Amino acid sequence: MKPGNEAEIEGIEAEIKCKLEKVNWLPGFYSLRPDILIANSKSYLDGKIYGIDAASGAAVSVLNISPGDHVLDLCAAPGAKLCMMLDLLGDSGSVTGVDVARHRLAACRTMLQKYSLGDRCRLFVADGTTFSLAPLRVDSRSRSCESSFEEKDERFREWTSRRPWKERKRAAKARETMSLQSVTTSENPELIFYGRHSGVVGLSKNKLYKTMSDLEVSSCGYDKVLVDAECTHDGSVKHIQKFENWGWTTLQRRVLDAVRTDSLTLLQAMPFFHHDLYTYIYCLQGFISSCSSFTVLRFSKYFRLCFRSFLFVFSQLKLLRNGFRLLKVRGLLVYSTCSLTVAQNEDIVEQFLKENASAGSINSPTRQKSVILPSGCLELQEINEAEEWPCKSGRIPKTLRFDPLTSQTSGLFVAKFTKLAA
Repeated sequence: MKPGNEAEIEGIEAEIKCKLEKVNWLPGFYSLRPDILIANSKSYLDGKIYGIDAASGAAVSVLNISPGDHVLDLCAAPGAKLCMMLDLLGDSGSVTGVDVARHRLAACRTMLQKYSLGDRCRLFVADGTTFSLAPLRVDSRSRSCESSFEEKDERFREWTSRRPWKERKRAAKARETMSLQSVTTSENPELIFYGRHSGVVGLSKNKLYKTMSDLEVSSCGYDKVLVDAECTHDGSVKHIQKFENWGWTTLQRRVLDAVRTDSLTLLQAMPFFHHDLYTYIYCLQGFISSCSSFTVLRFSKYFRLCFRSFLFVFSQLKLLRNGFRLLKVRGLLVYSTCSLTVAQNEDIVEQFLKENASAGSINSPTRQKSVILPSGCLELQEINEAEEWPCKSGRIPKTLRFDPLTSQTSGLFVAKFTKLAA
């Protein structure tokens, strides 16, 4: 429930014909029966309530967002967690939302406008693995004007959805040009929304798109970063509900099959995991060319599964690396996915810890080998809030797992890091 609407609980219950059960372990959250739909209710349309899984809300609360923080959400769509961040932020600080899918980020923009939460937010269509823009640490009093963008001196004015026809045509042409060209890290992300007090108003393009050096990040980076990485969604209740149409007999094959999980874990041991995606494709092509046609047919389905899974694992680790790079010293980062697999969760954390290690080791909780733990640049933190939460420990100490049976929520893995040094 959006803060400030607690007094209207009885009216909301009467409208949706269902009693709201308070989630005692998560402030501001209420549970509904799964058959209750709120999308067409007046309370939802008026922005008094919004739907978010309690496990996702827990991941946001682990960030300990305070007024004045500058927060980065590297995988912002579809936007419920973004709204919760802005609710917690209050009247100072900012939230930067990034997502690679423009249509999904546009849905975030719609949510922000619906709930009147976009005043301190900016949204970029960009690849979260390469995003490098700094938070805008400016005075909250920004200049406001009539149009969205002033071409003459290339300074941003107050954002509006009612842009002139010429500007809409120019933006569409720019997007078309970008889609025809190969995407490079030098291209500026597309800014599709910014609030009046997000720091963008009155800013020139050059200043907005100034990237941070590693030295600047230590003091001018983001205070909090959420990497809720794209995954296979096998722990999502909404995803599992699709089996009502697909057929419950396919649940074992699609989600619970041990071979599927093992194939994800196998990717971690492959020598090309630490190299470029093109190396993976090259190795795979070499393997297939050396096999008989019968062998190729037999293993083609397995390799298609491995390739799709590899794309997620490869991206998840890169997102975590980049999110941590953009975090200021003493800042907090939360890594989460709604997958139940070890490969997309504990294995990613383990690999990340090893990459940033300087001394010390423990036995791996996921494999029979030693894991190097960092003593200088980062720390995997205990999540103290979880003492009262209906969740269990992950396979790596200090990590958490929510699941439908234990938590009565969707599945979610959560790990919390703090940056000790640049």
